[in-house]
Formats: sequence, C-alpha cells, structure tokens
Amino acid sequence: MNPHSGGAAVDFVAIPCAEIAVRAATGDDRTCNLADTVNPSPARPLRQCLDNRVTSTQTETEHRGFATTGSVYYATLVAVFTGLVLISNVTATKGVAFGPIIGDWSLILDGAFICFPLTYVIGDVLSEVYGFKAARRAIFIGFAMEVLAALMFWLAIKMPPLDAGYQAHFEVVLGLFPRLLLAGLAGFIVGQTVNAWVVVRIKERTKEKHLWARLIGSTIVGEFADTVVFCSIAAGAIGITTVGGFVTYVAIGWIYKTAVEVIVLPVTYRVIAFIKRREPTYQPVV
Repeated sequence: MNPHSGGAAVDFVAIPCAEIAVRAATGDDRTCNLADTVNPSPARPLRQCLDNRVTSTQTETEHRGFATTGSVYYATLVAVFTGLVLISNVTATKGVAFGPIIGDWSLILDGAFICFPLTYVIGDVLSEVYGFKAARRAIFIGFAMEVLAALMFWLAIKMPPLDAGYQAHFEVVLGLFPRLLLAGLAGFIVGQTVNAWVVVRIKERTKEKHLWARLIGSTIVGEFADTVVFCSIAAGAIGITTVGGFVTYVAIGWIYKTAVEVIVLPVTYRVIAFIKRREPTYQPVV
C-alpha cells in the first residue's frame, strides 16, 4: 500500500537502480519519477527502486505501438541503414544504361539501383517498430556519416599522390561524390523523412493491421520524393544531359525502387515480426 495513494491498492515493481542507470544511458526514459508516487494511475503503475525511489512507466503509454531504442536491434538496424546509404552514394557515381531496348530508347539508371532501395526497407522497419522520432534519428546519423565521408574523400584527393596515374582514376570516381552527396543528402532527407512520416500516420489509423499498406504506401510517396530531388541535382554528374533521359531516369528509378519494395515485402514482414517479438518494450497498438 502506498502512503500517497489515498488507501487505494497500487502495483509496485522492484527495479535495481543499476538498471535505471543503464536505461538512462541507452535512452530509455523510464527513470525514477517521484510524481508517480503522488498521482499513480492504472496506466502508470508505481515502479520502485531498491533504494525506495520510484520510477514511472509513463513511456509504456507514450510508446504504445512502438518500442524504445535501447536494445541491440535498433543499433544494428541503424548501422545497416547507414552502411547501405554510404555504399549507395559511392556506387551512384556511375551511370548505367541497358539497351537500346526499343529503337534508340535505353533503360537509364545509376549504379546504386540494387543497393539503395534496401535503405527504404530498413527505414520501414525502423518506422514501424520504433516510430518517427527513432527513424528520424537514424536518418540524421546517416546524414552525418555521408558528410564525414565526403570530407574524407576530399582530403584524400587533395593529398600528394604516390602514383599520378592512379590519382586521376581516384578523382574520376570519388571526385563526383561531393555533387552526388548534395543530391543524395537532399533526396535522402526528403524521401526518408516522408517515408517514415507516412508509415507512422497510416499506423495511427490502421493500428497493427494492413502492414502491407504502410510499407507500400510509404515507399511510393517517399521514393518519388527522393528520386525527383536526387535526379534533379545529380543527372548532369552521371552523364544525363537530355530531357528525355532525365524523365526516363526519374520514372524508371521511381518505378524500379517501388517494385523492389513490393518484391522484398515478405522479407520485410518477417524482419518486422522478428524484431517486434524480441523487443521487450514493444507494445502493439490496440
């Protein structure tokens, strides 16, 4: 019985204070909160530390439908997400043309057409399991690593070369990266943010149902925004100089990336289900 509860029975859960420290260090904000000893509620049962401090489960209400970010799964997903973003921006320095297929028409893409769509798969997993803020944090981390990569590539190009012939090839590949970085960052921030926002907004309406609608709907909108922004800046850097080539690049890139999301949908479903089952803080929306 809690002396502050006015005689009402209140549930207590003993939590070692060492765990409180770990939660604070990992971003889990369920730390001791004396206010809950005064105004406990069924949604916020009292959680008492071993030294008699009290911790709130307010985040259980705040994060209902999403997990907190203190587990190894979130960190792993962010690492994979960031790696895919960096790989995509380097491979995007090469323009790719398949054809001609019909008459003089060729299928025009960039070298990241295999890797980059996977960033949206991981982005969907982050948004679905951890929510918009956690997904946005991953986007900012990827953004920061892209800026760091561009700085390191620029410094490497400016350093005195051991082999002048190799220097020329090095500059051809990585010298385009700063311009592609601008295109990639603009498209990345816009597309991924829209993608995460759409996932969360649709989930507010559909709860745990119709996952396919969240994944495909967010990809259609996010990939379109990303592709238009990226192509508008990067087309000239990878050798696309005509209006027809630009339109083809945008249309095919958008359709292809969306198609990849649909094709790998069964895999995305399984990854999301796997993480939801193993995330101790995940609470389904009801």
